[in-house]
Parts: sequence; C-alpha cells; structure tokens
Amino acid sequence: MNAPSLSLGNLTKSFGSFRALDDISLEVQGGQLVALLGPSGSGKTTLLRLIAGLDFADPGGFIRIGGEDVAHLPTGKRRIGFVFQHYALFRHMTVAENIAFGLKSRKRSERPSAPAIRQRVEELLDVVMLPELGSRLPHELSGGQRQRIALARALAIEPRLLLLDEPFGALDAQVRKDLRRWLREFHVRCGLTTIFVTHDQEEALELSDEVVVMNHARIEQKGPPQEVYDHPANPFVVEFLGDVNRFDKGGTHYVRPHEIELIFAGEADPAKDRIGRIAHVFAAGPVARIQVELADGQIIDVEASRSHLEALSIDHGDEVGLRFRNARASDRDSASSRVSSEA
Repeated sequence: MNAPSLSLGNLTKSFGSFRALDDISLEVQGGQLVALLGPSGSGKTTLLRLIAGLDFADPGGFIRIGGEDVAHLPTGKRRIGFVFQHYALFRHMTVAENIAFGLKSRKRSERPSAPAIRQRVEELLDVVMLPELGSRLPHELSGGQRQRIALARALAIEPRLLLLDEPFGALDAQVRKDLRRWLREFHVRCGLTTIFVTHDQEEALELSDEVVVMNHARIEQKGPPQEVYDHPANPFVVEFLGDVNRFDKGGTHYVRPHEIELIFAGEADPAKDRIGRIAHVFAAGPVARIQVELADGQIIDVEASRSHLEALSIDHGDEVGLRFRNARASDRDSASSRVSSEA
C-alpha cells in the first residue's frame, strides 16, 4: 500500500494571548522522512501534537492525510503512530505487552484475535531487531532498546503516519548515532510517511528527505537538506544550521568555517582576502579547527585538513591569510531578509 501524503493548511494555535503556531501550511509527500527543525519554543512539538490530534488548532485550518480531512477526528480515529522522547512505556508491562497494548485496547469488534496479536508482536520484534526481548520489562532494557520498543508499539496499529518527538533526545551521543543510522535504514524498508521533531541540526540533515526549519511559530524554509544548508533563505537559517562566521561591514556577511581557506599571509590579495593571527589551534581530530584573530579583534573560526595545516607549518601567533570560497550577504539582520551567495 502506498504511504499517504500529509497536507497542512493555515494552521494556527493560540494558548491565551500566546501564539504557538502562526498560519502554518506544509505539504509532505507520501513515504518521505521529514524533520521539523528549530530552537525550543519555535512550534515544532505543537505542530506534531496538532497532527496527532493531541491538541486542536484554532478554527480555520485543515489537516489532511491521504486527502482525508482529519482535523475534527480524535487521536484514536486518525491511525497515527506517536513516539515520545521519553518512550512512555508501561513499566509494569512486558515488552510484548507494551507492543500489543494498542491492539488490545480496540473495541471488541475491531480487535484482532489473541493469536493474531501474538504474531504481530513477534513480527515487530523482528522488525526492530529485538526478537528475544518480548518477556523483559522496560527497566531491563538499554535506552536505545526502549526507544526501539516504543517505535514497535507505535507501528503495531499499522499507522498511516508516524510521528517522532525528539526520538533520540534522552540518549547519549554514541547510542544516538547508532540509532539514527538504524532509523534511516528502517525507514527505507518500511516506507512510512514520517515526521520527526528535533533541535539537532546534524540529526535533521543526516536523516531527513526534507527539512522544515521553524522559528517563532512560523516556517522559515523547507527543502532537501543539502539545498537548505547551501542556499539558506535568511539569516536565521544561516546561523541556525551549523557553525558560521558573521561579518558586519555595510551589510551582514556570513561564511562557514569550512568555506575559508588558510593561506600564507604573503599570498593574500588585499582586495578580497583578510589577514589575521593564529589565536588557537585544535587539531586532535581528523579536521583541524583554527581560531584566527583579525586586526579589529574579531575571532574567525576556520576548518582545515590536518595535512593542509602541517603544510603551512603555522603556530600560535603566526600571521596568515584568509580566503573566502563562499560568502553569503544579507542587507538586513532580520529573519525575513534574504541571503544571497557570493563567490
């Protein structure tokens, strides 16, 4: 069965005088993995909760799944799987009982038989690659295993749409990395239309087919990860998506650390290059990170290969040139102003 599309139109949500979402419209193609990315308070989780039916929008907008308007339906009628950041597993139930919960909770006329439920649980334990853990209790599992069980429980009802709210936020860095890789592979296999909320830029760029960048209750930009990263729509997107150096000279210019080339000071072109002194070098990893202090005191972050750094043979206090391979210019420092690239 083809995964349904998701269409959101003119969604607004207010809590008293506070507007949590402001006229949100969004189209998600069936089978896509889409990241809602933004800082705390940008409206990401509120939007996810509206889609799930855990909250309801102000009058005037719509939510369509596969063309069906579900905005008026309660959560149980929308056939949506929801995975929370902190798993929300029932501590007194075994893993198998947790997975089966949504099926057993259906009214009698819609509830599968006990053998069918057992078979579904076994299938899902295989899907999340934890086939031997059905009899365990949640506290006997690792954080990564609990998150996979929460996903299996969400899948048990055969949802039309899968929603993940900060799915890796409670995990340590290495487990997050492993689970991100697993989730991407899982999504390719299952093909469900999936929306996940994150404030982690690397996570969104690595996992998603489309990134939706949110700020102050609105969508700032939507597109494939590489497009959003390389062609940010405005200063907020530039500054939120990864490290960036900002220059204020007439207008505002932005350049990312990896887009700056370190050169010998004597090779610098005064018309377009900058001169500075090495303030700090961090070269413990595969990529060296260098801080360069300009004459006006501004610190510029630069990334370079360790081999290039060794070829330059530079150290703390040495004078170097900075050549910008790409700079983005903005006439105004506001979230609505446009950003253009300059070679």
